[in-house]
Amino acid sequence: MGNDPASTLDAVGPRLKRLRQSRDVTLQDLAAETGISASTLSRLEAGLRRPTLEQLLPLARAYGVTLDELVDAPPTGDPRVHLRAITSPDGAQVLPLTQRPGGIQAYKFVLPAGRDDAEPDLRTHEGYDWVYVLNGLLRLVLGEHDLLLKPGEAAEFDTRTPHWFGATGAGPVEFLSLIGRQGERAHVRAAPARRES
Repeated sequence: MGNDPASTLDAVGPRLKRLRQSRDVTLQDLAAETGISASTLSRLEAGLRRPTLEQLLPLARAYGVTLDELVDAPPTGDPRVHLRAITSPDGAQVLPLTQRPGGIQAYKFVLPAGRDDAEPDLRTHEGYDWVYVLNGLLRLVLGEHDLLLKPGEAAEFDTRTPHWFGATGAGPVEFLSLIGRQGERAHVRAAPARRES
C-alpha cells in the first residue's frame, strides 16, 4: 500500500469487517456501541463509503485500537504501549496493557482501599480470567469462596462463576488481569504458591 490517503481509506472497509468478525460482534451491537447506524457500518465495511474521522474515532474506541492501527498506518518503530488509565466513579483505575483486537487482553487494575465489611456485588459473564497480585491484598469472592490473595499469588477461573474483586481496609491493591473470550484460557506456567489458610 502506498502513501496515498485515498487508497488508505479504501482499505479500511475490509479491515473493519475483519475486526468485527474476529470479535464476533453484530452490526447491530456495534451500531449501539458507536452511535453509527448498522446500514452505514455495512456500507463502510463493503467499501461503498469512505469513513470520516467522526466515524473512525468511535470505531477505534469500540475495537480498542489506535487510529493508526485502524487505517494501517506505517509502523513508527516504537513498540511502547501508551497507557491511558480509565478511572471509575469509585476511584478504581484500569490500564489496558494490550491494544490488539480480540484474543486475550491484559489489564492492570489499581483499586483504592476498601472496607473489610464491603458487600460484594457478584457478576458473571462469558470468558476466562487470570489475576496476579502485584501489591496489597486482593479480596476475591468466587462462588462460595472468599479469598485474600497476597503479592505474588495468582488465581484463574471461568467468569461464568459469580465473582467480585475488591481491596481490603489494609490499603489499595494493584493486580494484573488477563481476560479471555469464551473458550480461551490463560494458564499459570509455574507451580502455584502454597496458600496459607
